[in-house]
Amino acid sequence: MRATVVRRTALAAAAASLTLLATACSGSDSDAKGDGGASGAKDDASAKPSAVKALSSAELEKVSLEQGDVAGHKVTKTGPSDIAKPGEVTVDKKECEPIGFAFYGVERGSPVGNAGRKAVQEPKKDESADPEDLLAGMLDVTSSLVTLASYDGDGAQKSLAELRESAAKCATGGFTLSMKGSKQKVTKLTEEKVTGGEEALAWRVQMGEGDEAAPFKLVSLRQGATVATFFSFNLGKTGADADFALPTALIDAQVKKLG
Repeated sequence: MRATVVRRTALAAAAASLTLLATACSGSDSDAKGDGGASGAKDDASAKPSAVKALSSAELEKVSLEQGDVAGHKVTKTGPSDIAKPGEVTVDKKECEPIGFAFYGVERGSPVGNAGRKAVQEPKKDESADPEDLLAGMLDVTSSLVTLASYDGDGAQKSLAELRESAAKCATGGFTLSMKGSKQKVTKLTEEKVTGGEEALAWRVQMGEGDEAAPFKLVSLRQGATVATFFSFNLGKTGADADFALPTALIDAQVKKLG
């Protein structure tokens, strides 16, 4: 793995991903206490509008992940620069906007409440490893942007249905998204199996091609009137054939808190 490729991949990940990387490398505890198709979906999960009350932002904060909820991970609250605002992300194909917006937590629809977290896997430490292996171990960690959005009526079901349709239309052919002027080409979307909540969707997202390619993971699930979305990357994995596991520990912990 060439260092230059890693640096270019980091730059392409945009503001949310870069913030997660900085958190992983700094080891700071200053804010540790908080400042394709449907895979795993139940057959009739999206058939009926949810009768569950939508949660406010304050209520979502109470059911968001906190430090200590997920072993081996540092969890912090998102800040103003971590989640993109409407207008900061543009997509060159209208039908690909929902999936592109989901990468960076852009608000979709009319949520009643929102909340966000950054979750960074703690690197494995091996003082006996040589410098090259030590660096590889430090990079081989998964970082995730976790966002919660709660909707009135059937808004949560519509949010996942929109995402499913967008992914189906944009799985091949790719699209280009721009985040504050930084452009990145999404070259492939591959559906993955995932379980969690009342319905759940997951994809491997490839950005770039060849040696410049990097995999990301997108998971979106619904529990009642709340949609939880996880956008993850791992700087230790680059190249068209590279891959890493879905953040199942985060998913399970978040679903448990949503109850």
